[in-house]
Amino acid sequence: MKQKLVIGITQGDCNGIGYEVIIKSLSHASVLELFTPIVYGSSKAFSFYKKQIPETENINTNLILNAKDAHPGRVNIINCVGDDFLVQPGKLTHESAKGAIDALKRAVDDAKRGYIDVLVTAPFSKKGVTGERFNYAGHTGFLIDTFNAPDGLMFMCTDTLKVGVVTMHIPLKDVPASITEALIISKLHLMNNSLKRDFCIEHPKIAVLGLNPHAGDNGVLGNEELDIIIPAIKQAKKEGIEAFGPFPPDGFFASNAQKEYDAVLTMYHDQGLIPFKALAFDTGVNFTAGLPIVRTSPDHGTAFDIAGENKANPRSMLSAIYLGIDIYRNRYRYDEHHQNPLTVKIVAPQNNRTGRFAPFNEPDVEDLTDE
Repeated sequence: MKQKLVIGITQGDCNGIGYEVIIKSLSHASVLELFTPIVYGSSKAFSFYKKQIPETENINTNLILNAKDAHPGRVNIINCVGDDFLVQPGKLTHESAKGAIDALKRAVDDAKRGYIDVLVTAPFSKKGVTGERFNYAGHTGFLIDTFNAPDGLMFMCTDTLKVGVVTMHIPLKDVPASITEALIISKLHLMNNSLKRDFCIEHPKIAVLGLNPHAGDNGVLGNEELDIIIPAIKQAKKEGIEAFGPFPPDGFFASNAQKEYDAVLTMYHDQGLIPFKALAFDTGVNFTAGLPIVRTSPDHGTAFDIAGENKANPRSMLSAIYLGIDIYRNRYRYDEHHQNPLTVKIVAPQNNRTGRFAPFNEPDVEDLTDE
């Protein structure tokens, strides 16, 4: 395993707080000793925001054309936009949205080629990229399709709290019809496998929340729990997943029940992300489970309202970088330990006199007689 990983970081929307949290995260020399960063975006935008943050003026940058040329002791930048690129903090523009997509696609291409080990994405505006013929509501759906993954899980993570969602960025009115037994089981498998491989949890316990108030109250407030969620949990248990529920969402988090489980699967975006961000906004990370690469992101948006004002907190971006490194190494160790496993063949004890196979724990009566 590499001692020093190469981390690709996309600029996101350059008119938001993406560059500010990137620059602040990479401003300390001690950080650059841990990994080699490549920022996919604009050297012009990087310099613009660096001037807004006095404490980062001494950061060393290196403009490169190819990820293979990255310098291990500097912040490397690959220009993904033209020199005439205009930075306008706080404004959603055609140029900033297109630049976010171009940077993402370039970084993904390098990830497919193995030039970068971890992909960390700064936020972009969903409204902006939709106007640029980007037919996805966010990074997650795009990455699932681009890497031809059968499915993917939006997995919000901290050291002590992990929350996944069954449905992602869709209108609330479309949630009930989108939830199926098969979809819940798929997400449970993704979550279970990720907890084992990405987070080194040998026997994960997963809590599943209901869709309706009071988890339907036995059908009084909705039938999705009885018809879909409970059957999905039962089937997941048959398939070896320790899943429990469905639990009423409000009481679950109010009583800190999440501390009794390794992860929580929620039915829709706000059901999971409101409590997650309330409990862990500064350090939360958005991780996409189910991809062949490691992708993380800070758990906040573009924050146009404070862009360019040197007010953004970089802790979530730093957490995204560190978690990406941890997951990469965990996967390496997991895969190494599970290569070529020994095949264990269990043979029932044989009756020495008759040659018949006796059931386990059943003594051979003839052999016990006193001759």
